[in-house]
Amino acid sequence: MPVTFKSQATGDLVMLDKHAEALLQLLGKTAKAAGILAPADMEHALSVLRAIDDPRDAQAAARAERASDVADGEEDGASKPTLSFQDEPVSLRQRAAPLIRLIEQAQAEGKPIVWGV
Repeated sequence: MPVTFKSQATGDLVMLDKHAEALLQLLGKTAKAAGILAPADMEHALSVLRAIDDPRDAQAAARAERASDVADGEEDGASKPTLSFQDEPVSLRQRAAPLIRLIEQAQAEGKPIVWGV
């Protein structure tokens, strides 16, 4: 079931419940009940969400380096492997990006964010 984040400062943000729950748990909140993120709490929320450390970032850098090495080898006649974005996992850090933007816009206008209502 999706979770819809609402604010008078922006449009709605719809997120799958397991992803919303993971992000809200970092903020000490839950997606299972109605909730609110007040403007006074937004600075802390932003700092927590921006600090999400994803071990897959190192893996992504390694894959990019390997892809670069393969591309360099292609000039020498080596075959290029098929790379697909569908095979790439989406990190929690990436899933937090739309929520971070929502919080930034709501904070700029001094409006709260609510969900589950």
